[in-house]
Amino acid sequence: MITIDDFKKVELKVAKILEADRVKNSDKLVKLKVDLGSEQRQIIAGIGNIYTPEILVGKQIIVVANLEPRKLMGLESQGMLLAASDEMGPVLVVPESEVRPGASLN
Repeated sequence: MITIDDFKKVELKVAKILEADRVKNSDKLVKLKVDLGSEQRQIIAGIGNIYTPEILVGKQIIVVANLEPRKLMGLESQGMLLAASDEMGPVLVVPESEVRPGASLN
């Protein structure tokens, strides 16, 4: 269990996927360029076994915007997207309707 104060530290924001490419030598990693309103970032996500890069471009997603950058397969990931997982694989968490990139989730 975490406290509400711990949860308040997490910055969840809407991002729009501008570009998506498969990561070489990986079946499931995808390199995303996302728009967070005030900036663009690169996120590496393990969703390539379900989502093709072509389907991802233009989608809005929810990201954890204040994670420390991390290297995955030699590429820097500057955030994490939210996805639910079950036996079928990951399913993106997306806004119900269009929202401006960078909008915060409360």
